[in-house]
Amino acid sequence: MMKLQSSQCLWVLSLELNKDRDVERIHGSGINTLDIEPVEGRYMLSGGSDGVIVLYDLENLSRKPSYTCKALFSVGRSHPDVHKFSVETVQWYPHDTGMFTSSSFDKTLKIWDTNVLQPADIFHFEGTVYSHHMSPIATKHCLIAVGTKSPKVQLCDLKSGSSSHILQGHRQEVLAVSWSPRHEYVLATGSADGKVKLWDVRRASGCLSTLDQYNGEKSKASSEAANTAHNGRVNGLCYTNDGLHLLTVGTDDRMRLWNSSTGENTLVNYGKVCNESRKGLKFAISCGCNPEFAFVPYGSTIAVYTVFTGELITMLRGHYSTVNCCVFQPHFQELYSGSKDCNILAWIPAPRDPIPDDTSEKSLPQQHVNPAYEDTWSSSDDEG
Repeated sequence: MMKLQSSQCLWVLSLELNKDRDVERIHGSGINTLDIEPVEGRYMLSGGSDGVIVLYDLENLSRKPSYTCKALFSVGRSHPDVHKFSVETVQWYPHDTGMFTSSSFDKTLKIWDTNVLQPADIFHFEGTVYSHHMSPIATKHCLIAVGTKSPKVQLCDLKSGSSSHILQGHRQEVLAVSWSPRHEYVLATGSADGKVKLWDVRRASGCLSTLDQYNGEKSKASSEAANTAHNGRVNGLCYTNDGLHLLTVGTDDRMRLWNSSTGENTLVNYGKVCNESRKGLKFAISCGCNPEFAFVPYGSTIAVYTVFTGELITMLRGHYSTVNCCVFQPHFQELYSGSKDCNILAWIPAPRDPIPDDTSEKSLPQQHVNPAYEDTWSSSDDEG
C-alpha cells in the first residue's frame, strides 16, 4: 500500500463532484481548454469547439452553501472578433488579469485586453494552431511558444509583435508546448513525430535534447524508434511544479515521466493510459501537496495517478462524454474539468471515511486500484 507522505495530500483522496456548486452553462458545444489565473485564483477562462470563450468568477459572492459560478462575459458567436473555428488553448497573462490569450483552428493566436474584450494583437499562422504557452516565470522575455500544423515551433514576441523566431527540429505537427517553471528560457515541445524536444531559446541551434524512451539503449529500439519519447503522437506535456520532471502523454496509450535536467526516462509505469485524441490533451498536476498527483482525461472520466509511483488512485466520474481538459486550482486544492458534453464540473475535497468496494470494475484501466482509495471520490452527478 502506498504510504502517504503528508497530511496535505489527504484532500486528493476525498475529491468529489461538488453538489453545492454549478458552473454556469454557456457553451453550446464541447469545451476544449480551461485556465485559472495565477494571481488570485479567482477567474477562469474556457474555450469551446465553436470558437466561444467564456470568463467565470469562481468566488462564492452569495456566501450561500449552494451557488453557481457565474459567467462575467463571453466572446460569443456574435462578437466581431470571435474565433472562426475551435479554440484549442486559452491562457491568462501570468502576471495580471488585464490580458489573456487564445489560439484556434482558425490559424490565429489572439492577445485580448480583458477590460474592453478586444484583441490588442493577432498573430496569423499558415496552419492550424494546436497549442500555445506563456512562461509562468519569465522576467527577461515575453515570448509565447506556439505549436501548429507546421513542424516548426513558432515564438511570438509580445513586446515587438514579431513571430519570426522559429525552432526547427520536429518532422511533423507540434501538438503540445510548455515552458519550464524553473528555467525561463527552457521550452518543451511534443509532436506527432513521437518526439519530445527540450530547447534553450537563446541558443542558435535551439535544441538541448531529444528525449529517448530507451535512455540510449539502442539495441532495444529500431532505427525508427530511436530518440522517440512515444510510439505514437505526443499530444500532452506538463511539468511538475518544481520543474524537475516532465510528464508526457502519447497516442501509444502511455504516460512517461522524465528527469528534465538529464532527459532520462524515469521508467515509472502508469499502465495503459488510453489516449485517442488527435489534438492536444490538457492534463494537470496537483500543486501544494506531497506526493503530487496527475489528473488525466480518460474517456468520459478523469484518471488520478500518483506522479512518482505510477499508482492509479481513482477515476472521477460525472461527465457524460469525452473529457478534453482539466485545470488545478492550488489556492483551494480544487479541480475543474471540461468536456465534450458542454459542462464544466468542479471537484472539491470532501473528507469522509473510505468505503471498501469491489475493485474489479471492467471500465477501469487494466491496473489495480488501491482499495483503500477506490471509493473516496464520488461518482455522483449534479449537472443537468
